[in-house]
Amino acid sequence: GEWTSEGEYGVPFERPAQFGTRQFLTDKEYADRIEDVRIRDERDLARVDVLSGKVDAPNAPIPHWREYNTTSRRTSLIVDPPDGRLPARVPQARPLPVQRCGSLQRGEPCDTYEDYGLGVRCIVHGGGFPGAMFPAVYNANMRIIQSPGLVAITYELIHDTRIIPLDPSPASRGGSSDPPAAIRSYMGSARGHWEGTTLVVESSNFKATTRGATPGLRLVERFTRTGPDAIQYQVTFIDPATWSAPWTAALELKARPADAGVFEYACHEGNYGMSNMLSTARYLERK
Repeated sequence: GEWTSEGEYGVPFERPAQFGTRQFLTDKEYADRIEDVRIRDERDLARVDVLSGKVDAPNAPIPHWREYNTTSRRTSLIVDPPDGRLPARVPQARPLPVQRCGSLQRGEPCDTYEDYGLGVRCIVHGGGFPGAMFPAVYNANMRIIQSPGLVAITYELIHDTRIIPLDPSPASRGGSSDPPAAIRSYMGSARGHWEGTTLVVESSNFKATTRGATPGLRLVERFTRTGPDAIQYQVTFIDPATWSAPWTAALELKARPADAGVFEYACHEGNYGMSNMLSTARYLERK
């Protein structure tokens, strides 16, 4: 079926310190979150006088594309450790990546298209997996298809499909079906199995290492159907060369109407922003 994580819009990845180990907002805090959503929607949907050129800032995406329809009471997407914060990085951990330029939202001048991130270049959302699972600014939708021996997940934001072969049991893992370590992709190599009614997916061989992890990063996902219209999703990050302990983030996936549709994200065909920002950078250099 079709599913969405849009209910988790606006939830911080790491928990703000004032919440401590509390995972959920109070009624008052939740009401404040909903009011903030209303104010942002009202601002972004306000009429713009295009001819006068009076806009808040040269941002992307354009304001009325953004979605904020949160229903989540979470204080953070990280649920373990209990404080909702990333574990300490070990001394030998690689430094966190620094993006010198290439932000679509801010549009800093860059020397070449290679300076822009994967999302701006319409290659993959969030640097690949697991970023593709987490809601960004819009299109937080996916289609899940299950067949004998396979599960496929297609993400609406940018265009990727993950193919997850299913083993009858974890004991059958390994062998020639697993790719060599040298073969890597942005979505990684996944293999799933069932633990009761929970689909467990283990992934490795990532091309882009999220949050400064090493190429040895391993992810363990758990998809648990909690009702006709709900899936509890958790993903655990395991990389002893980066973090002092594994850590886990969670999402609530909600069913979408059968006719809602997961649409083609034709990013390259309309990606004028990158060429415009590069040509503007060259103009400023000539000046």
